Amino acid sequence: MQLWNTLNKEELEMHLREVGHKYVTISFYQYAKIANPRLFRDHLFLLWSKLDVVGRTYVAHEGINAQIAVPTENLSQFREELYEIEFLNGIRLNFAVDDSEAEFPFLKLKIKVRDKILADGLSDESFDVRNKGKHLNAEEFNKLTDDPNTILIDFRNHYESEVGHFKGAILPDVDTFRESLPYIEENYLKGNEDKNLVMYCTGGIRCEKASAWFKHRGFKNVHQLEGGIIKYANDCKEKGLDNKFIGKNFVFDERRGERISDHIISVCHQCGSPADTHTNCKNDACHLLFIQCDKCKNELENCCSNDCLEMIHLPEAEQKERRKGLNNSNKIFKKGRSSQLKFKANNEKPLSLIEQSIQK
Repeated sequence: MQLWNTLNKEELEMHLREVGHKYVTISFYQYAKIANPRLFRDHLFLLWSKLDVVGRTYVAHEGINAQIAVPTENLSQFREELYEIEFLNGIRLNFAVDDSEAEFPFLKLKIKVRDKILADGLSDESFDVRNKGKHLNAEEFNKLTDDPNTILIDFRNHYESEVGHFKGAILPDVDTFRESLPYIEENYLKGNEDKNLVMYCTGGIRCEKASAWFKHRGFKNVHQLEGGIIKYANDCKEKGLDNKFIGKNFVFDERRGERISDHIISVCHQCGSPADTHTNCKNDACHLLFIQCDKCKNELENCCSNDCLEMIHLPEAEQKERRKGLNNSNKIFKKGRSSQLKFKANNEKPLSLIEQSIQK
């Protein structure tokens, strides 16, 4: 059986419309010892393909990290078969807070074997990765973050925290998780080893590793938000708790974000008006991720600059010729970093608009 996809984007979208599934978006991770990641990867692909699961999953010797969408009619079978895998039996599944932002959260099933399920830049042999910080539920998180002796840190990247974050959190201006660990320690934590350190991320996986690392580095009172922003938002909704998260939770699927609160705390990177919708530049030689309002999207046809707008109107053959030899990976992975974006955070952001939104 073929264990990969061969359809293009248009064909994938057509197929998904034809089958007509209603999907629920799920994420989960588990650190575990997997002797043969490639064999396990093939097993999952066969299992999930039969259920029409789509999404992105990484498998490594150290475990699994999955962001997927499951047809609602197949959810029970999916869960039953997943729990039959010994190290995944009873694993917590994080269900999306808001599935309404995109027609399809994912277009195809991709399961990749990686060296690590999370690029952290750490040597796991140098510290005890099992000695993690204390997990906090939503009630415990709210109480501890009210303590003035607590330091609350967002362990996500700049383009994630820009559209939504917890009130009072430190928001490191970093591009990658690998970069964030030394940056946070040097700039925010040095000399605060005895304070309560509370960390959070999207679904919890980054904090699993970061909390163990900072305990190894001498921090005594390390805590992490269990299940990340996703579980917190769902728990607050179900239990009627005070939700301290403002704005959108950035997610790594076609939705790009899920609405947690009605606050819009970021701005269009092109005109400075309130906006929090991420998009990728339409120019195939760019694909820069940035925030764009509807007005600018209409005027610039989903492009990040006039240069890219001119490019997409060239004949396709000329576009391909101009793309030859271009290395655009920096634009893709340095998300939101471009001199073309006048109102990128930390530049000319109209702070009064942001502050008014938060106070409402």
